[in-house]
Amino acid sequence: MDFMTAVSTCFRKYATFSGRARRSEYWYFTLFTAVASTALSLIFGDQAMIASLFALATLLPGLAVTWRRMHDIGKSGAWSLLAFLPIVGTIIVLIWECKDSQPGSNVYGPNPKGV
Repeated sequence: MDFMTAVSTCFRKYATFSGRARRSEYWYFTLFTAVASTALSLIFGDQAMIASLFALATLLPGLAVTWRRMHDIGKSGAWSLLAFLPIVGTIIVLIWECKDSQPGSNVYGPNPKGV
């Protein structure tokens, strides 16, 4: 999945918490939100309203893609909430987000790689 496809997929599945998301979909969307947020902060400086609105607009699709990413490795999406625990929870979720897809279908759906 390329960058534009990943970002458009995340916005198309804005609040879809079912199914699976490939690593590329998750990481490209994360890259998009980080770069866009940084750019908005640099461009608008003290006018944090624009950056805050962008963060608010991308909060739900960000949570949804993280939830689907957990499904892709065979874990419940609720495990993504572990990231709210300082340091340890964040590190654990980060490691899980880097794992490859669970081969074949799982209880959350078919493998998005098509394998």
